[in-house]
Amino acid sequence: MNGRVLDRNCNLILKVVDERMWALFRSHWQHTLTYWSGFFSFGLCLALLGPTVLDLRCQTQATLQGITLVFFAQQFCLFVGSTVGGFFSKSFACSLSSLAASTFIISVVFAFIPICRNLPMLAIAMAITGLAMGVIDTISNLQLVKIYQKDSTVFLQALHFFVGLGALLSPLIADPFLSDTDCVLGNSTSNATSMMRHMRNKLAGRHVYNVSHFQFHTEGEVVTNVSYAFWIMALINLPVPIAVLVLMYRERVLTCCSERSPRLLDGDMHMRTIKMQRGSEQVDVTSQEHPESTGHTNMMNCCQLSRLNELPLSFFGLHIFGGMVLFFSDGIVGSYTGFVYTYAVAPPLSLPHKTAGYLTSVFWASITVGRLASIPLSYRIKPVRLLTFNQVGVIITLFLLLILYMSSVFLFIGTCFLGLFISSIYPCMLAFTEDILDYKGCATTVLVTCAGMGEMLLQLLVGSVINSYGSYSFLLCGMIFGCMGFTIFLVLLLVQHVHKHYRTAATNTTSLAEKPEANGVSH
Repeated sequence: MNGRVLDRNCNLILKVVDERMWALFRSHWQHTLTYWSGFFSFGLCLALLGPTVLDLRCQTQATLQGITLVFFAQQFCLFVGSTVGGFFSKSFACSLSSLAASTFIISVVFAFIPICRNLPMLAIAMAITGLAMGVIDTISNLQLVKIYQKDSTVFLQALHFFVGLGALLSPLIADPFLSDTDCVLGNSTSNATSMMRHMRNKLAGRHVYNVSHFQFHTEGEVVTNVSYAFWIMALINLPVPIAVLVLMYRERVLTCCSERSPRLLDGDMHMRTIKMQRGSEQVDVTSQEHPESTGHTNMMNCCQLSRLNELPLSFFGLHIFGGMVLFFSDGIVGSYTGFVYTYAVAPPLSLPHKTAGYLTSVFWASITVGRLASIPLSYRIKPVRLLTFNQVGVIITLFLLLILYMSSVFLFIGTCFLGLFISSIYPCMLAFTEDILDYKGCATTVLVTCAGMGEMLLQLLVGSVINSYGSYSFLLCGMIFGCMGFTIFLVLLLVQHVHKHYRTAATNTTSLAEKPEANGVSH
């Protein structure tokens, strides 16, 4: 009897949760779909440069070593954009304006890239896309956290799923327009096709090392159709800024609509309650009707010295250790996509170039599937448990890859599992940290910035280590990064425990201070 009651209560709770999540999405569907589409644009940019870089080399008639500088320009500016994005979040209108400008800039730059005939112009164009991508990254994460707050994990998982989807589709769109041989006429050799395929696979993972010994001619007639790929991508991306503008119009934040009355009749009404009838009971779902009404916390507010002096050390520890976890997890993603091909074609595996070229795609596909699978899991399992499970899974997978380094079959299997485990660490860590800090938004900006820094710096570090100690050090670096990330995560849990005690003590002190005042008023 008790078991039946328990099962019925569990089913009732799950049904209420499902109804509540659906009600939350219905009330914010346009905001949510707009931010998801922005991250799809982010994914398109993320994976397009690698496959097309050899054709861009022909277009600019640059050396191969020179053309790889555009990787660094884009990656560095992505990091800068992630940091700057926090300053654009001071208001809802500013956030949407920045998002519209960033997504539109990506379409404009994609259309402009085919006419970049020299390396500096191309590097500047890629740097601009990097800045736009960084702003999209920070603002989209921040806005979803502010809208859904304690329920944000599900929607953050979906948000990051669209990054993987864009990263998967981008190379498929570009592939028909890529050259199979050296696209500077008069310089093709009998093995030009295989060399181009090898270099394309090497650079598809954003790998910028050990390319100086590949010699391509820089003078001659240029024949490449890569321009069509960028124009198609510009058209595919164009609906994204339009969707942001439509949202701005609907929310009355466009300049041309400033004279119109706001959507909410009462400007002070911050929240509304959604009533859902279920049988003879009603389920109340509290939801933000208008995101900007809750007030936005930007980086300037986070960094006010007068406020920082009042905060406990645990507050800073949560930001630092949370950021470091993403520093290492995103560093693993960046270094794995950058060097798994190099590791696979080198001894002892010595895989064929075509076979090894599939590894990066398999890894991105696994990340995409993992984030899709994490959407239903994330509102049944707490973020801290998902984080623990995934971090342990990453370490075990990398450990098995180290032990079975002679097996090419397990390299593909391990790549799949690594992508699945590491896929949801980023969104879960954002939701977990913001939940501890009451969704002020500061943590999201810090964590996104640290993730971008880790992807850039650890990729450079792994490249240097591989050059010095060989391809096996690639997996060893990944194992070290995984262990360091998990160790820092355990420290984060300890800091969270300390911070909870501090907040409880502060709340009790405030309550005791208010009681005498209340008694004085009553007397």
